[in-house]
Amino acid sequence: MFPIRDTQPSNHRPVISILIIIVNVLVFLFEFSLDDYTRNHFISVYGLIPARFHFSALFTHMFLHGGWMHIIGNMWFLWIFGDNVEDVMGHGKYLAFYLACGVLAALTQMLFNSDSRLPMVGASGAIAGVMGAYLIKFPHARIVSVVPIFLFFTTFEVPAVLMLLYWFAIQLFSGFGSIGYSHVSQGGTAFFAHIGGFVAGMVLVMIVGTRPRYSRRADLNW
Repeated sequence: MFPIRDTQPSNHRPVISILIIIVNVLVFLFEFSLDDYTRNHFISVYGLIPARFHFSALFTHMFLHGGWMHIIGNMWFLWIFGDNVEDVMGHGKYLAFYLACGVLAALTQMLFNSDSRLPMVGASGAIAGVMGAYLIKFPHARIVSVVPIFLFFTTFEVPAVLMLLYWFAIQLFSGFGSIGYSHVSQGGTAFFAHIGGFVAGMVLVMIVGTRPRYSRRADLNW
C-alpha cells in the first residue's frame, strides 16, 4: 500500500514545503556529484553521529540522504502531508515546527543508540512529525493509495487515521524489535527517529496551535 495523494484541499500554496523539498534535492544532487571518498567525508561531517555528537548536526542531518529511493520516498511523503499542515499552521510556524520535529526525532534515536558511530541522515524524522500533526488535524481525510492485488494494481481511498496509525505501528514494532541488534543489521533505518518525530508532531501541533481562523476548522472529509 503506497500513498499517492490525499483528498484534503489546501487554501494556500505550501511555500515552505516546496522550499524544503528544493533544498533537500539540491543538497542531494551536490552529494551525488562528489566522489565516494569526499561524499563519505561530507556525510560524516554533516550527518548526526551519536558517539561524536555536534549540535549543528541536529539540523544538518535532516537535509542529507543516502540514495535516490531515500530522498524520493521522503520528499513524496512530505508533498502529500506537508501542504495541509502548513496550511493550518502558517508558513513561519510550520518551518519552526518542522525543524523542531527533526531535532526531537534525532534526539530520540540518540537515546536508544547513543554509542553508534554511523551517521544518521535523512528528513524522515521531521516528516514523521508532519504525519503526526496530520493525524491530529485531519484524521478523517482520505489517502488515495496504490494497492497490489496479485499481478494487478488498483487504488483505494484509505482513512488517514488508519494509514498513519498502521505506519506508526510498523515503526514501533520494528524499533523495539531492533533493540539488541546493530544499526547496520536493521538496514540503517532509524526507527526510533520515526517514532520520536511522529509523537513530537502530535504533541507540538496541539501546543503551537493553528492559524486563528483554522483553530476550530472542521475536517472537510468528516
